[in-house]
Amino acid sequence: MNHGLTTMRLKRLMAATAVFALLTGMASAQPSDPLRDVAQKAIGTNPDVASRFNAFRAAADAVDVARGAWYPRVDLQATVANTNDRIASRAPVSSSLNHSGVALQVSQTLWDGLSTKRDVGRLDHEKLARYFEFLDATEQTALEAARAYYDVLRYRRLVALAEDNYVQHKYSFTQIQSRFRAGVGRGVDLEQVGARLALAESNLSTEVANLHDVSARYQRIVGEAPPANLPLPASLRSGLPSSATQLMSAAVARNAAVSASIENLRAAREAASQRDSLFQPKVEARVRAGTGSNFDAVSDQKRDTTAEITLNWNLYNGGADRARVRQQANLVAQAADLRDKTCRDTRQSALIAFNDTRKLADQLLFLDRNVLAIEKARDAYRQQFDINQRSLLDLLNAENELYTAKRSYANAEYDHGVAYARAQAAMQQLTVHLGLRRADAEQPAADVSTWSSGDDAPLRCPASTIDVQITNRAELDARAERMLANTPAPAPAGAPQPASPKR
Repeated sequence: MNHGLTTMRLKRLMAATAVFALLTGMASAQPSDPLRDVAQKAIGTNPDVASRFNAFRAAADAVDVARGAWYPRVDLQATVANTNDRIASRAPVSSSLNHSGVALQVSQTLWDGLSTKRDVGRLDHEKLARYFEFLDATEQTALEAARAYYDVLRYRRLVALAEDNYVQHKYSFTQIQSRFRAGVGRGVDLEQVGARLALAESNLSTEVANLHDVSARYQRIVGEAPPANLPLPASLRSGLPSSATQLMSAAVARNAAVSASIENLRAAREAASQRDSLFQPKVEARVRAGTGSNFDAVSDQKRDTTAEITLNWNLYNGGADRARVRQQANLVAQAADLRDKTCRDTRQSALIAFNDTRKLADQLLFLDRNVLAIEKARDAYRQQFDINQRSLLDLLNAENELYTAKRSYANAEYDHGVAYARAQAAMQQLTVHLGLRRADAEQPAADVSTWSSGDDAPLRCPASTIDVQITNRAELDARAERMLANTPAPAPAGAPQPASPKR
């Protein structure tokens, strides 16, 4: 055994182990973002992302297949045969010839009307299109993982609210039932609170069913059931533009779905150019050499060598070639339509997501004030009900109103988090923001960092924003003041009420 070589290998192994331990320690020292971990699992195991990645790799192989037409073709031929000839123009004579041989033929295309060049160009664009589709699938899967994460949090919160609502109604039911049994309560109150208790039970059952459904959706996207503890993730608001116009511009410039549609259009154009080669000749150079017994069925021939240049020019094909040209022109137009549609869809998604981030931020302030006010009113109603100064119906209505207000606030809170994720995904920045990547992802041969839409940018894709605002708040307040001025002042306590008109 070579002790020097063994010692060197041992030192390398120890060094690699130390580096691995250092990297592991650094990774464990970094704070873990629960949403990032969930999204990383999703894009690493999601079949849709994997299928898009395999489609990209297949497209890269297709380019190599097309490039093979630029290289020589070498064929080896081996023959063992028996030939029987009968010549009938004179006295019938039959002859039989056994022959065999081996031949090697080399063929090289000299001119094919640029068909191979354009085919390679088309497949290069298709490869880039598949790569952008892979990026889009990764981005959308990360978005769906974020949406599933927030939905599990949402419905766990809604289940907790439904449970609390049930407890409050159960308390009221037990209280009224005790009063009724003691003879100081009315039967109609017991029926009324019993009906509200049944509604609270139904609401709880519905929320539990909804939690089950979103948990199953989480499992489909991420690949595992949601854990018992899901902390609230950090906000995704950083890096968003300050205006809707900037967001839409960034979305169209960066969105992978738009880039894929542009590459599909370019591939269709290359395919249309390739159709022109059908009207040009194909020229090939061939060299063939072989040997054998009675080679090529020629008596006593032992070897043969041939060098030739062949030209094949199709002059008529039933009009099929011109039909293919028209067909491809329509496919180019269709690709342009799909590009513009993708742009419009992306702009709409970006605009709605950006508006939701602003609208929901305002709504959360109003809903929080609403919850606090209703909760104070509910508590006051319960105290007044306990001393018979408030009806049971008032208390039950206040309880349901508080439950509805808390549900609205919870939904708005989680919708706000999802809106930021949608806005980031519209700009193709969600995976970047979370620091995600597939371990087996690879860059295409072309440098996509310098990729540009050039003259193929979408044409029928309006860039204007939509500004929908409520009427001036001061004007709304003035309308309320005018209504108050037209309302008669209430009569003082104890004053005689005006008689109602006789009919």
